Amino acid sequence: MTGPLADVRILDLTRVLAGPTCTQLLGDFGADVIKIERPGIGDDTRKWGPPYLKDAAGKETSESAYYLSANRNKRSVTIDFAQPEGQALVKRLLEKCDLLVENFKGGTLKKYGLAFDQLQPDFPALIYCSISGFGQTGPYAHRAGYDYLAQAMGGLMSITGEPEGEPVKVGIGIADIMAGMYATSAILAALHRRTETGEGQSIDVGLLDSQVAWLTYEGQNYLTSGQLPQRRGNAHPNIVPYQTFAAADGYFVLAVGNDRQFQKFCGFAGCPELAEDPRYRTNSKRIENRQELARILSDVIAQKPIKYWTEGLEKLGVPSGPVNDIQGVFEDPQIRHRAMKIRMPHALRSDPPIDLIGNPVHLSGTPVSYRHPPPVLGQHTDEILADLLDMPEAEREALREKGII
Repeated sequence: MTGPLADVRILDLTRVLAGPTCTQLLGDFGADVIKIERPGIGDDTRKWGPPYLKDAAGKETSESAYYLSANRNKRSVTIDFAQPEGQALVKRLLEKCDLLVENFKGGTLKKYGLAFDQLQPDFPALIYCSISGFGQTGPYAHRAGYDYLAQAMGGLMSITGEPEGEPVKVGIGIADIMAGMYATSAILAALHRRTETGEGQSIDVGLLDSQVAWLTYEGQNYLTSGQLPQRRGNAHPNIVPYQTFAAADGYFVLAVGNDRQFQKFCGFAGCPELAEDPRYRTNSKRIENRQELARILSDVIAQKPIKYWTEGLEKLGVPSGPVNDIQGVFEDPQIRHRAMKIRMPHALRSDPPIDLIGNPVHLSGTPVSYRHPPPVLGQHTDEILADLLDMPEAEREALREKGII
């Protein structure tokens, strides 16, 4: 194992998307991730289909594509920690782990004796990361939180969609994913501090907080100007022209980032006079006159096909690109070169292997590794209890008969 976190073991009490995104990324970096799931039920997303994985014979299995997307490089252990024996078993495993990640509603684990303040006296070096909808404090801490709510309450939907249309969410659970990313960076910071002090700590990440944080320049636009940002469809609030345009055979993105690029574009498009027009000469003026400029450029761009624009502009260093569908994404030569689609044998289908989305991080000395495909429910229960806890088979069977594992 070559990953930079090869010496780290994680007790993973997460499910759905925010927490699993975090722990999958840490697993890709080499961490040993032990995913704790409820016996007979498991992660909610296992049933979030169709589509479901098909076995070698083409028969549909019980593993959804949604679940597969966020649970690589994990080992699954089933434990019912609603029962005292299950709680004790979780604590025994925690003795072999460096950190715990959970994404239950604020306060949920306290009733099971598994909250940070309950564990910390016995595990002073424990790093304990909680990911929830609204964080562990504040008037909303008790509420259940979901990605859709975070996108709405955090302002993202107010700036997404067509100007005259209704508020629109992003096409994937981006608030969940970004909360998982923030949690990952916090965990890495806490691990670094522990190497210096030997002390653990709790980490509190909320979906709503994360959503507000990555409003970034649109949030800052408001804080600086006092003016509410508006939905602009595919246009950019601070750069013009920076949007989709309809070519003769479909849509592509034109992303002019500075005045020099605008001059090059206008020359290539056969309208160099626009670059000298005082209404459009600078980005600030183009923002003031964005609608009129967009109408002019739309008429010009519609005369030629996508390939004409993207290939010609590439030679000039003016950013542009096609609006790919998902099939087009995975057929793109750059995506293929960067190994953003990987193949792994799965417990339910080793031949042919299953396709998964790869990790985008490239580390020269400690590259990411793909060691475990998304596990089936409880796939590693006996393996881990035997190896980490030296638990004999008879004890495991007794726990299984009681429904603890």
